[in-house]
Amino acid sequence: MEWKNIYRGILMGATEVIPGISSGTIALLLGIYERLIEAINGFFSKDWRKHLGFLIPLGIGMVAAVFAFAKVIEWLFNHHPMPTLFFFLGLILGVLPYLLYKAGAKNSFRLKHVGMMLLGVIIIATLGLLSVGEGVIITNITPKTYAFLFLSGMIGSSAMILPGISGSFMLLVLGVYPTVIAAVSNLHFDIIIVTGLGIAIGFIIMSRVVGYFLRNHFTITFAAAIGLVGGSVFVVFPGIPQTVGMFFVSVLTFFAGLLTAYILGRIEYK
Repeated sequence: MEWKNIYRGILMGATEVIPGISSGTIALLLGIYERLIEAINGFFSKDWRKHLGFLIPLGIGMVAAVFAFAKVIEWLFNHHPMPTLFFFLGLILGVLPYLLYKAGAKNSFRLKHVGMMLLGVIIIATLGLLSVGEGVIITNITPKTYAFLFLSGMIGSSAMILPGISGSFMLLVLGVYPTVIAAVSNLHFDIIIVTGLGIAIGFIIMSRVVGYFLRNHFTITFAAAIGLVGGSVFVVFPGIPQTVGMFFVSVLTFFAGLLTAYILGRIEYK
């Protein structure tokens, strides 16, 4: 068992609670993105046993973080939204140098790779411009509701595994994010199970797609990933703080995010 993956899973799970932050981005920062895709695909092959040691600790960390941090994240966004978002802004910007290093951008990037990066930025920035309301918690649960939650879980997890695209943001776009977060916070297991099944199936489908491109078109796939991560800056950026105090606090949390990315990158890419 790769027990180090518990802390990696905690980081990935904690960020996935936040609309705009992608666990795929964190997996890239931690240097395990390719391995994650390989393990998810391999779990459904004849060699599934050898991938359990990687996936089980990661899954434990992610599930624990989602349940443990749902209320914490909700509190931070209710009481300190701007400093919290600036921390994640620093984390996202801090990961970019490691991604460029991983992709070998200095030696391998050509015009088409730069174009793919820009396309990724445009896609995520456009998503960020979507008008999304707070939504309401669905209380009248019917079979159609369960079907919609299942489908939403599939769409959300498909986005979740792509760097830069937040699964929770997609749930917000679909209008089910408040319902899912409330279910996690209050342990409504029917909603958790139905949405979770959709998430699992979405993971399987999208991991196969991403795995194919990583195996056959590595450099341009990484160029797209870098663009997706860079574009998420436009989703997360909360605007300019309006008071001097908030400005300085936000600057501090921004640099804390940069420092966190640097430390994690040094640990994982050493």
